[in-house]
Amino acid sequence: MATGWAGDNAVNEQIDATVKDAVERARRQLPQGPGLERCEECDAPIPVARRRAVPGVRLCVACQEAHDEENGFSGFNRRGSKDSQLR
Repeated sequence: MATGWAGDNAVNEQIDATVKDAVERARRQLPQGPGLERCEECDAPIPVARRRAVPGVRLCVACQEAHDEENGFSGFNRRGSKDSQLR
């Protein structure tokens, strides 16, 4: 297939660069530093294990789930999953 001036691997390189940029942007948005001992929404204690697992955590699990649901966070990319492509 003719690609004009683009190299043979140009499309894959552009996809890789787009994914790399998205990952870097997501990492910059992650909270940093020590997490809170109590949830800033409901004041429930945040377990030590959660604070170790999620640096900069500010919400308990229940409040985080509610926050993610409100903001439409599904946890993974449905458009890129194999199951969604088969439907």
